[in-house]
Amino acid sequence: MYGFTTTLSGVSFDEAIAQTTQALKAEGFGVLSDINVQAAMKDKLGEDMPPYRILGACNPPLAFQALQAVPDIGLLLPCNVIVREVVPGQVVVGFLDPQVMFTLIASPEVKAVADAAEQRLRRACASLGGRTGPA
Repeated sequence: MYGFTTTLSGVSFDEAIAQTTQALKAEGFGVLSDINVQAAMKDKLGEDMPPYRILGACNPPLAFQALQAVPDIGLLLPCNVIVREVVPGQVVVGFLDPQVMFTLIASPEVKAVADAAEQRLRRACASLGGRTGPA
């Protein structure tokens, strides 16, 4: 698997975005980018779809450590988090598993960063509550 998810019930999409951003912040992550996939698909293709956002989450100390070990690792950063509405009141929040970096770059320094980032992201995911699962 390449990630892990939690499914939130009884929350609006905007509430899920706010809760996810707060959970990331509590674990030392900021949101560097926020891609509104729903708006992009409507604008570029004229297609309608449920709300869907990709948050580019970054923990600066971990990112710096990874970049010092392998400068080109920026190709794999930041850690993507998706927030997508299944139906009104049901939202899936998915987190890319940082261990994916280690499968591509076998380095002890990258493994340490991936381990730390995974622990923090799993705590953020768990703090949201909901029903968890693989992505």
